[in-house]
Amino acid sequence: MYQTDPPRPAKEVLPTMYDLPSEDPKEPGLPDQFHLWQPRLLEETFFPPNYPPDQVFVASDLNLYYDPQHTLWYKRPDWFAAVGVSRLYEQQNLRLSYVIWQEGVAPFVAIELLSPGTEKEDLGQTLREINQPPTKWEVYERILRVPYYIVFDRYTDKLQAFQLVADRYSELNLSTPRVWMPGLQLGLGLWQGSYQGIERLWLRWYDAAGNWVPTPLEEKNQRIEQLTTQLRELGINPNEL
Repeated sequence: MYQTDPPRPAKEVLPTMYDLPSEDPKEPGLPDQFHLWQPRLLEETFFPPNYPPDQVFVASDLNLYYDPQHTLWYKRPDWFAAVGVSRLYEQQNLRLSYVIWQEGVAPFVAIELLSPGTEKEDLGQTLREINQPPTKWEVYERILRVPYYIVFDRYTDKLQAFQLVADRYSELNLSTPRVWMPGLQLGLGLWQGSYQGIERLWLRWYDAAGNWVPTPLEEKNQRIEQLTTQLRELGINPNEL
C-alpha cells in the first residue's frame, strides 16, 4: 500500500465489514439456550430515552474488530450496545460485524455471560501471551475504553459490574444487584421473572423510576388489560365483542 501525504483516513484504506470474516467455525464456546434468550431480553428492554432508536445499535455474539494495526483481531462479546451510531451500517445495511475504525464509536456497555472455561478471561485474570492478541479485558478496558463492563454468572446468579475510572476498570460495590448508567439514563439489574416461559433471574434494563422496561409483548399485554378494564368500567363485557 502506498503512503500518501497527508495519510488517508483509516476508514478509507482499511478493510470494511464486507472484507473481514464474520464468523469462525473453529471458535470454541457455542451458545447454549441461556446465551440465546438472555441477549434477546436485553435487546427487547434496551431503550435509552436520550437517544433516538435509529442512533442505537445492539448486538450479541457479533465480531467486534478493534485494532486498525491488526485488522483480523476481534473479540465477540455476548452482548454490547453502542449509542450515537446509526442502527444500520452507513444508514442502509444490516451489519456483518462491528468494525471500530469504520464506525468511529466504541460500545458504551459490554456484557459477558460466564461459561465454563471462560471465567478467568472474562474477569481479567489471564495474562496476554507473547505475540498473541490482547485479552478480552484489555480490549474493553485499554483499547476500546468501554465505560461499563458487566459480567453475569448464571450458575451462581452473581452480577459484577466494572466502570472505567481514568484508564482502569474499577469494580462497583453493588449493595443491590443493580447498576445505574447516567449516560444512558437506564440501569441494568437482576430481575426474577418468567421470560419465554422460563422462570429464573435474568439481566434486564430498568428506567429512572426503578421500573423494569417492558418487552414489546409485555407492553402489548398491558395495553390489552387497560382496554379491558376500561370497557368493563363502562359496563361492556369485552368477551362479548
